[in-house]
Amino acid sequence: MTGNTGLFNQRFAKNFIPLPGFQVPEVGELAPDFTLPRIRGGLVRLSDYRGQQPVVLAFTRIFTEKLFCPFCYPHIQDLKQRYQDICDRGAELLMISSTDRVQSEQIVSDLNLPYPFLSDPDCKTFRLYGAGQALGAPLPAQYVINREGRITYRHLFTFIDSNAEPDRILQELKRLG
Repeated sequence: MTGNTGLFNQRFAKNFIPLPGFQVPEVGELAPDFTLPRIRGGLVRLSDYRGQQPVVLAFTRIFTEKLFCPFCYPHIQDLKQRYQDICDRGAELLMISSTDRVQSEQIVSDLNLPYPFLSDPDCKTFRLYGAGQALGAPLPAQYVINREGRITYRHLFTFIDSNAEPDRILQELKRLG
C-alpha cells in the first residue's frame, strides 16, 4: 500500500481545490511525452507510438479502487465496449488514472479492462495535459494523437460535457485514415 491508498490520501489533498487546467496542449502541437507504469506489465512511453500508430489518451477520474466518478465510470465501460473498434482503426487506447498501483490492479481486475491502464498517482501526466482538478482527483480529459505524435483532438471536462463520446473519438480516428 502507498500513501495514496484509500479516499482521504495525499492525492486527495493535493487535488482538493478546484482548478482549471494550466498550459493545456493545443490541437496541432506535438503531444507531450511521458512514461508511466502499465498495470500488468512494464512501462509505456508515449513517444514509442510515434511513427507507429495513433493513440487515444483517456484520462479518467477514479477516487479509489471501489469509488468511481459518476461521469467516468460509464465512460470507462463505454470505452471497454468500443475498444475493438478503436483497435480496428489502427489505434491504441491508453487509459490513465491517478490511482496507485494497488488500486489500479484492483480496478483492472474488477472491470476486466482490455486496454492498457496506466497509473499516475502523482498526477504529473494529468497536469502535463492540463486536465485540471477538483474535490480530490484530477479531472478527465481525452486526446487523440496521430501517427506523427501530434494532437488532432482534445476534450477537457465540463459539467455539461464531461467526457468525449466514443463515437466522437472513433470519428476522429476515421478522419486520420
